[in-house]
Amino acid sequence: MPLHKLEHFDPNYRETFDGDDVRALDLYTEGGDRVGSVADVLVDDEGHFRYLVIDTSSDFLGKKILLPIGLSRIDYPAKRVYVDGLSRHQVEGLVEYREDMVVDHDYEENVRRVFRSPSSGVNYDRNTYNYQTEPALYGLNEQAHQTFRLYEERLIASKYRIKTGEVTVGKHIETDTASVTVPIQKERVVIERVVPTEAGKVVDPNELKFQEGEVARIEVYEETPEIRKEAFVREEVRVKKVVERETVETQSTIRREELDVDTEGNLQVQEHDTPTHETI
Repeated sequence: MPLHKLEHFDPNYRETFDGDDVRALDLYTEGGDRVGSVADVLVDDEGHFRYLVIDTSSDFLGKKILLPIGLSRIDYPAKRVYVDGLSRHQVEGLVEYREDMVVDHDYEENVRRVFRSPSSGVNYDRNTYNYQTEPALYGLNEQAHQTFRLYEERLIASKYRIKTGEVTVGKHIETDTASVTVPIQKERVVIERVVPTEAGKVVDPNELKFQEGEVARIEVYEETPEIRKEAFVREEVRVKKVVERETVETQSTIRREELDVDTEGNLQVQEHDTPTHETI
């Protein structure tokens, strides 16, 4: 099975591990001696960690080696990787790892041979070998370093606007018939023919004057109503919006996962509130 560098297999591996970067950790023995630092990680086709590429310090031969993942304990909060029982003799017996080399079956077996316990009882056959054969070397995920996440649901409140209606304000013209009273005056001519008091009295011939064509003119007038229309402001209509605020409470059923710990035998199990990241 071919092996891949971590960044080549998953360019976003930091997001996968919640921002933790195993390649930035230092390697220490369980006794607290610094061995070197993690330069890279080799994973298989399924993304399982198989080897840590360790850049050993100058005090520890100063070369890059492959460390089977099952021999390490990763402590992300402490930013350290611990290895149990790594000796200078083992480092000296390992073939130096180079960035340009291909890690094939024979190379891996040379690495395993250095770390394999004489009592393991493993007989290597490159045609049938798989990593599950040696959990002591590759069983980090399957042994005591397992990590799983407990999930819970939360209610997240948000708001969005929806259109509930519309008010249209406009105007139109209505017609009506209005009446107005206007007093007017009309002139008329009244002709009265009466018998004078001097009727029958002889008129002095010298005072008598007959005239033909004498005309009396009287102008007659009347008032004609004149109606016109004038426009004026009757009232003003002001349109505006006001915002009314209220609090709405909504209930829903949420789920939360709780941890169940079942033990057998006389074991002491210590739980910590702070989550650790010891699983690959």
